[in-house]
Amino acid sequence: MPATSYSPAADRNKQVILDVLRQVLPARGHALEIASGTGQHVAWFAAALPEWTWQPTDAQESALPSISARIEQSGLANVRQPRQLDVLAPQWPTDGEAFGEPFDAVYCANMLHISPWATCACLMQGCARHLAPRGLLVLYGPYLEDDIPTAPGNLAFDKSLRIQNPQWGIRRLEDVKKEAERVGLSLRERHAMPANNLMLVFAATR
Repeated sequence: MPATSYSPAADRNKQVILDVLRQVLPARGHALEIASGTGQHVAWFAAALPEWTWQPTDAQESALPSISARIEQSGLANVRQPRQLDVLAPQWPTDGEAFGEPFDAVYCANMLHISPWATCACLMQGCARHLAPRGLLVLYGPYLEDDIPTAPGNLAFDKSLRIQNPQWGIRRLEDVKKEAERVGLSLRERHAMPANNLMLVFAATR
């Protein structure tokens, strides 16, 4: 069995994120996780929310064996095998076979600031295609807000991201909202999180 990769940050924030998910999600449903990475989040959420079925995905095919191994080790029956999904692709997923039924929620953590800005529009467009009526898009990560001073740590983080790749950087919340509104997703809730992060809950309005 492949070894499971590990993220200390994912381990630190998994419970506080779950606490918010418990507040915003209905009792049961089908969820799509985008940019699953190590699979730590989906395994934690699936164990705590057994009435939800989870579909993990990642753009990197190399990440899938580790996610699969973590699911198997956890003995979780409500997590499907991971799929490859490149948000920028015109069709989701990118490994051929369609997902099937619409999703009641899409969850995506820490992706927008380490990918090109075009990823945001593609994420919103994909969610508009794959979310069920009244479905939710839940985003987690750092954001810049027009009326709230940016924490020094986030300013330094943003600078370091742009040095690594000029196409990366912490995104303005207002810009993300505009891309969501273009496809009929409305910002319903904003939750302040530890380490200067936010959880944003967008709801499908059509």
